[in-house]
Amino acid sequence: MTPHRYTPSSSAAVQSETAAGAAPPGPYYGEPHKFDPTFRGPVRRRSCTDVLCCLIFILVILSYVALGIVAWLHGDPKKVLHPTDSYGQFCGQKGTSNAKKPILFYFNILKCTNPTILINLQCPTTQMCVSKCPDKFATYTEMQLQHKLSKSYWEYYRLFCKPGFNNPDKPVSQVLRDEDCPSMIVPSRPFFQRCLPDFITLNGTVTVANRTRFKDALEMARSVTELQHAAKGITGLVDTKELGIKIVEDYAKSWTWILIGLLLSFAVSLVFILLLRFTAGLLLWMTIITVILLLAYGMWYCSMELSQLRLRPGSDVAIIEVGLQTDLQIYLQLTQTWIILLVSLGATEASILLMLIFLRRRVRVAIALLREASKAIGHIMSTLFYPVITFLLLTVFISYWAVTAVYLASSGEAVYKVMSPDVSCPYANTTCNPEIFNKTNISKATLCLGSQCLFAFYGGETSYHQYLFLLQLSNLLVFLWLVNFSLALEQCTLAGTFASYYWARRKPQDIPPCPLFSSFSRALRYHTGSLAFGALILSVVQLIRIILEYLEQKLKGIDNSLSRFIMHCLKCCFWCLEKLIRYMNHNAYVMVAIYGKNLCTSAREAFFLLMRNVVRVAVLDRVTDFLLFLGKVLIAGGVGVIAFFFFTRKIPVIQEEVPNLNYYWVPLLTVVIGSYLIAHGFFSVYATCVDTLFLCFCDDLERNDGSSEKPFLMSPELHRILGKSSQAR
Repeated sequence: MTPHRYTPSSSAAVQSETAAGAAPPGPYYGEPHKFDPTFRGPVRRRSCTDVLCCLIFILVILSYVALGIVAWLHGDPKKVLHPTDSYGQFCGQKGTSNAKKPILFYFNILKCTNPTILINLQCPTTQMCVSKCPDKFATYTEMQLQHKLSKSYWEYYRLFCKPGFNNPDKPVSQVLRDEDCPSMIVPSRPFFQRCLPDFITLNGTVTVANRTRFKDALEMARSVTELQHAAKGITGLVDTKELGIKIVEDYAKSWTWILIGLLLSFAVSLVFILLLRFTAGLLLWMTIITVILLLAYGMWYCSMELSQLRLRPGSDVAIIEVGLQTDLQIYLQLTQTWIILLVSLGATEASILLMLIFLRRRVRVAIALLREASKAIGHIMSTLFYPVITFLLLTVFISYWAVTAVYLASSGEAVYKVMSPDVSCPYANTTCNPEIFNKTNISKATLCLGSQCLFAFYGGETSYHQYLFLLQLSNLLVFLWLVNFSLALEQCTLAGTFASYYWARRKPQDIPPCPLFSSFSRALRYHTGSLAFGALILSVVQLIRIILEYLEQKLKGIDNSLSRFIMHCLKCCFWCLEKLIRYMNHNAYVMVAIYGKNLCTSAREAFFLLMRNVVRVAVLDRVTDFLLFLGKVLIAGGVGVIAFFFFTRKIPVIQEEVPNLNYYWVPLLTVVIGSYLIAHGFFSVYATCVDTLFLCFCDDLERNDGSSEKPFLMSPELHRILGKSSQAR
């Protein structure tokens, strides 16, 4: 295969096209690359770039490992997972007095409606570890009366009193003041190692021990509704754990089918990529038409469901009134749900149609470039599997960050705070010492009657404990840095690989052997500093955005229009800044992979090169990304539809094989999200290939003129499509 050489007429066409569509070279747009007869693609003789940042990056990684070791030595995840009593001791912990007491019991569960439970994640009442929950209703007053008849009543009741207390004749008022025993016990059942009232519905009425109303030891009237509100205060803290266990059960039952769905999406994505090489134009147009038809069908289906629900009573309830529900069928019975879906699908359909109408020529240009990218990937198929390496790296980094965060969060000492039933107590939520608390005047204060010194959370007074928050921020920053470095390494490696394809005079004969491994070695050996530099800049901006989101959550209750306006402006500015840095980094990595220069120089040259070809950038950038996005949506949506029909037993042939699940949406969402990520992994290779070929094409136009002395290295089809596209408009 001989290299294609252009005639002088083609050179003149390029020059006229440059005058019409591209920005002329000048001081503002930088100087274009001059012709170099020795240039044969990615520079092989290189030197290390951004060495200082490379050294800092290595030191940070070593420090990050040290942080994980320190957190592992000080932390104890059991502090987060297991219930603790009022003295900070674990229920059911071996080697302690609670070894045979795995369940947490609340002396006065009615206090769990106090707002402080949301602040400290602890109910402001004495909490004891017990071996079993009470199975009968009784008050302390009733126990004292019955104790005179039989000692068995006291022997049973004292199981739920403080250890060592054995004085059933002590006055009730003093017992409740000293929190020696609960004022009453109600039939309960263990719920995630916590005793909660055992509610039973009789004839449509919720009861406890066949009662709807009862009196406590102080003869105060209580109702089952109060118990329900108190139980919700606790279950609100552990519902997530219950949901998590049910989700784990669903995964255990359906993991084989989830794996089959992901393998199906892998096969479909691979077939889609292979077909793009031979039928790129036809396949992409079919994808666009299929997505349009699917959206139209979705709109029709939503309108039909909406017309039926409007005749059904109770369907006009707002979603916000329903709240968060794990059963998705509840939302499907609301008209507001289908209205939101209908509007969303309609807006998406209109956007796609408008883009096709006004950008139809640009769509054809993008398809041509994707066809050329298909040829490059076809010659270097190993690039399709490089995202697996990135996935493994990200898995390691995410796991290390999560484990380190949990150990840091659980590496404190037991901290005790004043818990008061009266929220106006001035000492509420202040630190206290349980050993000397009864000797202080806090519990005797007028507004703090009944206050107790209870375990609140784990913290500490040492320097290590005081800087735990900063250590968590450092953990997050380094995690973001490592994640962005992994993505940068992938982009630089793939860019160097596809650049070696583009600059080969004879394709595929002149493509270097093992181009992917060679590009990976160059990026890691010479440009770790440059990749780390770009990743650090992006990570800092992302961390600032996370902090802004956190501050916005904290300021939600403050009615200050100015602060909300400033917060929204800051969020918008940093969002735009992140997008800009991400785009500039991506193009800079391509230039680093080709020319081997440092990050700043590469970013400047990439920026000026794109500015000199700004019309072509507008033609290709968004349209190409849009076409690839449609491909990902089609693959994920198609596999998701099959999974939906399977898990809802709507495929008669194999409906007996469907496992019984708590929530069918658990495996369904896993398959859909997993399919999208798999398709994204394949198409990210395509996106990098397109961007690399485009930058190489623009550089080729500046280096060469198509003459026999300075021939173009692009394919004739690529020159015909891209070289004339801007002039045509």
